Amino acid sequence: MAINEPNMRLMKRDDLDAVVAIDTLVSKQERRQYYERKIDSIVTNSNNINTSLVAEVDGKIVGFMMGDVYFGEYGIPETSATIDTIGVHPDFQNRGVAHDLMDQFLTNMKAVGVKRIYTLVNWNDFTLERFFANHKFQPSKRVNLELQLP
Repeated sequence: MAINEPNMRLMKRDDLDAVVAIDTLVSKQERRQYYERKIDSIVTNSNNINTSLVAEVDGKIVGFMMGDVYFGEYGIPETSATIDTIGVHPDFQNRGVAHDLMDQFLTNMKAVGVKRIYTLVNWNDFTLERFFANHKFQPSKRVNLELQLP
């Protein structure tokens, strides 16, 4: 079944329920508090650029991508961005929605002067790694360090 072309727009507070519903379907866990904090930060922090997007088809949110822009933080002297969360409703997966979200995100990041975009992928999430590789992401020269507290 063909779908209408998704409409991309910036995320807003009213998108919370749809984002949580999609994430719950995809991740098999409910993370409402995380998304409440994240979306609140997006819409209330005047020092931050809203980089987070939703994809709508026929007025229904079918996917989202969340990230941040950093202006020299973490010892990186250039403007950079991160992608921290992406989700597409299972009924709309493998139909180009995630690619459309990524294309819009990359366009927006170029417009604000971002030079590098970082993200983290679990080492065994081959589908997500392939998705990012298809968009020319490659292993970073930075090392992700972890400390597990008792």
